[in-house]
Amino acid sequence: MLDIKFLRENPDVVRQNIKNKFQDSKLPLVDEVIELDKRNRAIKQEVEALRAERNKISKMIGGLMKEGKKEEAEEAKKQVTANAERVETLSAEEKEVEERIKTIMMTIPNIIDPSVPIGKDDSENVEVQKYGEPVVPDFDIPYHAEIMESFDGLDLDSARKVAGNGFYYLMGDIARLHSAVISYARDFMIDRGFTYCVPPFMIRSDVVTGVMSFAEMDAMMYKIEGEDLYLIGTSEHSMIGKFIDTIIQEEELPKTLTSYSPCFRKEKGAHGLEERGVYRIHQFEKQEMIVVCKPEESPMWFDKLWQNTVDLFRSMDIPVRTLECCSGDLADLKVKSVDVEAWSPRQKKYFEVGSCSNLGDAQARRLRIRVNGKDGKYLAHTLNNTVVAPPRMLIAFLENNLQADGSVRIPEALRPYMGGKEEIRPKK
Repeated sequence: MLDIKFLRENPDVVRQNIKNKFQDSKLPLVDEVIELDKRNRAIKQEVEALRAERNKISKMIGGLMKEGKKEEAEEAKKQVTANAERVETLSAEEKEVEERIKTIMMTIPNIIDPSVPIGKDDSENVEVQKYGEPVVPDFDIPYHAEIMESFDGLDLDSARKVAGNGFYYLMGDIARLHSAVISYARDFMIDRGFTYCVPPFMIRSDVVTGVMSFAEMDAMMYKIEGEDLYLIGTSEHSMIGKFIDTIIQEEELPKTLTSYSPCFRKEKGAHGLEERGVYRIHQFEKQEMIVVCKPEESPMWFDKLWQNTVDLFRSMDIPVRTLECCSGDLADLKVKSVDVEAWSPRQKKYFEVGSCSNLGDAQARRLRIRVNGKDGKYLAHTLNNTVVAPPRMLIAFLENNLQADGSVRIPEALRPYMGGKEEIRPKK
């Protein structure tokens, strides 16, 4: 969310940013919020003047009563009453105006970083760099669900009976592999200096609206009926929410956390073959990382965060690449974002396995996360990135480590979490 003062002083910058994000329907909101802001300030000035006048008249009434000027005192009392009624009317209008201003300001997108490429959607994202050599083996690689089923490791039919489409049972070696990846990712991030956290898996509405746009909220979140609680779509939300309404001492920054959690998402819309199986699902588990830092340090942390994901995947012999997200592919709160994509030997292309984002002070403004510095208080910057999100990550793992005989090689880094196994072998 932008600072209203910034919009007031830089309306053309805000308009151009909206155009750069191809959200022209939001352009009228800039003029509307400017007019509402003028009205809000005028209301405050009038209320302040009325209250000052009321105090002045109230003092005068006592003097009039002492002098026996009862009629004049009664007239003055009427004026005080009229002023009070006017203040009450203005205060009600002020509340409505401020609520509308807040709604608009939460709808207008954050100012993107100048380095972000301009483009309409994810088809115009820009490849930054590849890590590792993509390999296509000389044998056919089955669809990921078929690989898992060959280990008796996936049961979608039972999951449909229990919970419907978009859910799954992982079994045996595949389930163990899933847990091994999560545990390895946890220790990987701890070794990089991050504090391990298991956060709440539900959050209140004020945290939801503090960490994401209304469009994201509608597309992702499951609400608990009858309660002010939502199931988290990613643990970054509850980890950032940990700092709501806090003043952090500057010397305590940065705050670097890595968390484990289940995640729940609506995943609206129809999806093709490659997004079935366990690729696009309503429930999954994830290791996440977040940073709360000084504004001047957020670009440095942004590069560190996505590099962590690249390094993790490369340690498991999975080729990856980074993509710079274009303006039209950025969620409204994001300043800059890089996707990490893993190589799929079966599809002979890369697919997304993680996303790293710098949100500037947008979440901090909404959640009131402030820093007490030597020159006064200021808003922190927040960043987040996926460490690893199986079972989607398992697709990349299984495809890149599949052998011609159907077995799956276990990279050395993961073997301690798999009981020392160097490979797992199919049951059928």
